[in-house]
Amino acid sequence: MAEILTESQLRQARRLIRKLCANYDNGRCLILDSLCPQYVSYTLLCNYFREAVLPDKECRALQAEILKTPSVRRCVICGKPLQTKSNRAKYCPACAVIKRRKRQAGYEQTRRENRIQK
Repeated sequence: MAEILTESQLRQARRLIRKLCANYDNGRCLILDSLCPQYVSYTLLCNYFREAVLPDKECRALQAEILKTPSVRRCVICGKPLQTKSNRAKYCPACAVIKRRKRQAGYEQTRRENRIQK
């Protein structure tokens, strides 16, 4: 079954095709000797893209989003899909840094207030 891609997924797929697909050559598919069908279509047609490009480490979030794997989780702050290694992860790496800094600032503020009160 061919999955239908959203506009942002299509942009990400095109970027990955240009970067990682071994069969892509300036808009042409070397296997088909014609226009790359995955590059111009809103559906997931190319088996090579599905089996060789999507499983790449860079593409796991897109793969989970497109293929709708059940383990897809979203960041609590920004809503981006994230690939987790544990069941406790709540934030994407960028938001985790921000959240940790805010929490640490709160701890430091409380510590300073308690020091002043003594």
